[in-house]
Amino acid sequence: MTPKQIAVSLLRRTKTGEQIVASQRYRIILSAGASFACNLLYALYHCVLGILNCSLWFITMCAFYGLLATMRFAAVLFDRKNHNAPPADAERFVMRLCGLLLTLLSLILSAISYISLSHNLATRYEEITMITIATYVFYKITLAIVKAVKQRKNPSLLLRAVRNISYAEVAASILTLQRSMLVSFGSMDGRQIYFMNAILGAAVCLFVLALGVSMIVQSKERKMQNVEIETCDGQ
Repeated sequence: MTPKQIAVSLLRRTKTGEQIVASQRYRIILSAGASFACNLLYALYHCVLGILNCSLWFITMCAFYGLLATMRFAAVLFDRKNHNAPPADAERFVMRLCGLLLTLLSLILSAISYISLSHNLATRYEEITMITIATYVFYKITLAIVKAVKQRKNPSLLLRAVRNISYAEVAASILTLQRSMLVSFGSMDGRQIYFMNAILGAAVCLFVLALGVSMIVQSKERKMQNVEIETCDGQ
């Protein structure tokens, strides 16, 4: 047996493991739950630093990770509680809520970008550390692409919302990565670095805003489609 087959065999011995193997939806929600815990810890960490140092930067980062945690918590919660309402209604609500929060997140990212540009904030790392961070970010990008391809035919709005949250987080990671790489490896002068970070910062904010608006629109379109179907069935 291959290592993968052995791992699958061991997982199937438990009820939770069987769900992980058999259900793509369960795996996605489980992953969202783990990411929620990480985002919450990061939010609390930056909150403490912000209070201790009276730092607007750390407070803004706390708001960023707090919103990511809130969106992922909403997705996990409504997946667990959808027996209290029709799944379609619950998924539309989560989609619309996450769309609104992503729109707000784009404003917070704008504030983060503005603060980092105006105060020239960027962390300089050693070469090995910077390469490790870059590898992790590119791993997140690859994972997001693979998930998008595998789930492209899945009609679930809830899973689409979870994917879009991941896209927003990856986009923000790319912006952070560029800022650090330019000061760690770059040979550009301060003006060129400022220009590059400003351009990518604007692109990331617009991307996240577009994700949020599209989610709100899609939730409304899906509601109208369901109403039309119910009307046709009634006739």
